Amino acid sequence: MKQAQVMTWAAVMSAALTLGGCAGAQSSEDYQGVDEPLENTYWKLVALDEQPTPVMEGKREAHIALHTQDSRVAGSTGCNRLMGEYQHDEHELSFGRLATTRMACPGEVATLERDFLATLNNVSGWQIEGKTLTLTDEQGVSRARLEAVHLY
Repeated sequence: MKQAQVMTWAAVMSAALTLGGCAGAQSSEDYQGVDEPLENTYWKLVALDEQPTPVMEGKREAHIALHTQDSRVAGSTGCNRLMGEYQHDEHELSFGRLATTRMACPGEVATLERDFLATLNNVSGWQIEGKTLTLTDEQGVSRARLEAVHLY
């Protein structure tokens, strides 16, 4: 090949790779794909009663994962680990008695833990849109919003 042909070929390949890489990139706000499954998904807490949840430096993020095996829930309150049972059908979701570890939680972390556990105890419904899980109370009011996180 002549040098001009090689340079043209390299420019075309570079442009194709750049455009191909951009075509596959999507932000979570642009996500229009299939809804995430309720079970066996890591759900990170992002809001309680429409208020964003604080990010605690050096602490585990508040989250839940509903495991199909034995209908068990596991997660974190933002300070302590939580575990327990859950029941669900197409529109309803409820949590059985939840247990937590007993580490001391300072200030804002203690408030987050208390509010998150109270919310889980009052959940009666759920809805997923894309990567967002909304937990609702008996009146259908949004009590918690969680986002799916892919760990690998």
